[in-house]
Order: sequence, then C-alpha cells, then structure tokens
Amino acid sequence: MVPPSQNLNLDIAAISGICGSISIACWIVVFSPQIIENFRRSSADGLSLQFIIVWLAGDVFNILGAVLQGVLPTMIILAIYYTIADIVLLGQCFYYRGFTWKDEVIPPKVSSTVGEPNERTGLLAANGIRDQRRSSTLSDTAHHLSPVVPLLEAPKPSDPPAIANQKPTTRAQVVLFNLFTVLMVCAAGVLGWYVSNRSQGGQQHSKHPSSHSSELEFSLWGQIFGWFCAVLYLGSRIPQLLLNYRRKSTDGISVLFILFACIGNLTYVLSIFAYEPYCVGKHGHCAQGEAARLYGRYMLVNASWLAGSLGTLFLDIAISAQFFMYRARDDQDVDNEEPRLDTPREQRPLLDRGDSYIQF
Repeated sequence: MVPPSQNLNLDIAAISGICGSISIACWIVVFSPQIIENFRRSSADGLSLQFIIVWLAGDVFNILGAVLQGVLPTMIILAIYYTIADIVLLGQCFYYRGFTWKDEVIPPKVSSTVGEPNERTGLLAANGIRDQRRSSTLSDTAHHLSPVVPLLEAPKPSDPPAIANQKPTTRAQVVLFNLFTVLMVCAAGVLGWYVSNRSQGGQQHSKHPSSHSSELEFSLWGQIFGWFCAVLYLGSRIPQLLLNYRRKSTDGISVLFILFACIGNLTYVLSIFAYEPYCVGKHGHCAQGEAARLYGRYMLVNASWLAGSLGTLFLDIAISAQFFMYRARDDQDVDNEEPRLDTPREQRPLLDRGDSYIQF
C-alpha cells in the first residue's frame, strides 16, 4: 500500500517540476524574438540601451550568486546563457546605433497630408517625386526603343500584386502566431519534465534528507549577490518603461520577448512556491511545526530570486500594457510610412498630379 501522503508529494513535486521546466523553456527562447526583430528591422531603436546594460549586470551577479549559493548546475548554465544573449543584444544596439550610452528618442515620422498645397506643402519633395516619375518614364521608353530589350507590357490591374505590395499581416494572424508559439514552448517544457521524470523512474520527487539540508544552507555572499541581482533586474525595466513613454510607442520591441519574460518569471515563482518539505523523522513524517519551519527557511533562502522574479513580472506586465496603450499610434505610423499611390488625382497636391511630366 502506498501512503496517501506520497500522492500529495508527487502532485506538489510534479507542479513544481512542470513549472520549472516551462520557465527554463521560456528563458531559453526569450531573447530570440528580439534578436530576430532587430535583425529584420536593421535597427535597435526600440530597445533601451540602459535596459540591456543593467540586465547584463544583473545576469553577472546572478551567476556569482548561483555559484556561491550552490544551486543546480542547470541554473548556472542557464545564467551563463542569459549573459551571452545579453551581450548579443548589446552588440546589436552598438552596431545599429553606434557606441553610445544614452537612449535617444527618435521623433515620429511626419505623415504626408493629402490635399491642395498650402504653406506647409513640401515643394522639394513633390519635385523629387515628379522627377523620379519622369526619369522612370524616360527609362522605360528608352528600354522599349532598344532593339536588345524586348517590349514588355505594363502590368495590368488584374495581375497578381508584387510581394512588396501584398496585403500586410493582419492583427489576428499575428495574435494567432504568437499564441501558437507560446503554446509550443510551454508544451516543450512539459515534455522535457515528462522525459526527465520517466528517465528517473518517477522518483524525481523523492530525495534524501541530506540533499535537502544542503540546499537549505545559507551562503552569505550568495545571498548578497542574489539581492544585488534582484535590485538590478528590477531597475533594468525602468529605462525601458521611460523610453516607451517618451516615444509614445513600443515599435521595435518584440511582443514575444515580453510574453516569454512574463511566463518565465510567473512559472519560476510558482515552482518555488510549490515546495514540499522533506522531514527527517521516521518514514519522512514531520513533527509538529517542522514542515512550516522548513518551508519558511526554504522561502528565506530563495527570497532574493523570488523578489526579483515577482518584481520584474509586474514591470513586464506594465510594458505589456504599453503595447495596448500605444497600439493605435504604432498602427498609424505604419500606415503613413509610404504615400499612397492610389489616391485620386483630384485629391493629390498640384505638383504630385503628374500633369506635365512629359513636357520639357
């Protein structure tokens, strides 16, 4: 007969293990969306440079605290991986923005107004478009007159659009893609826990008392570096929040970057709370008050990492709220990046109507 308490131990250990595995999976891929976003845009203006620098310093203290406190080797390896990823992001910022330590607020692009010319109409820009169209027309005519180049018909409205002119990805498609990505990463974490648990014959939850007592020992320098790490993690989000507020935009920040950070911190906190004390009594039974004392000591040892994860979780939620606050403005800036060429002739500025582009 299996005692009923063992089922409870298995459930709590399983919850802690699943949450920990999901947290590890999220933190492994958390930097990839932002690195890809910077590479795709050839810009890192959306990221706060001070955010990356302070986060890098926090990861360095995280390595020192983890080594001195004697945590699992997996956590130390992950901390080193975080540091390398921070260096990659910092290198992208320096590559695209130059070697600077300040966050410059780039003003939003002024959208071109459509209508009759007035005192604010850009004459030089209109002339530039006019000259560009004139040179394009002359170039096409010269090519058609050349005996080497075959005569090609102009594209018809019924022809399929070019790749550059295709309809952009809708918001629903972006939401579905992000949701699918998050679910796949969480499923990978659950699968990783399942494989690890099966490889150990389902005995991952049972540990010797000696191993638990060693985990609950305090390391003074480990705790000091752990609290330094927590303070730096909390302070790293402040520059990013301020930069988004000053820009009134979250353009350039990957949504998955913030989502994986939120899920990683949340599951990490849950994995710490889901802890079952192992008592040293006969058959593992706890004396009166012993389980509460061990649980409190365990929370105290992990208090710095718990505070850092909880604090950054709330700050990451605040950054996520900025996505919704500035979403309309970002969509308007995307729509106004290029002038619309399908505007009726009567609604275009005079110099942009192209009435006399064939006259010299």
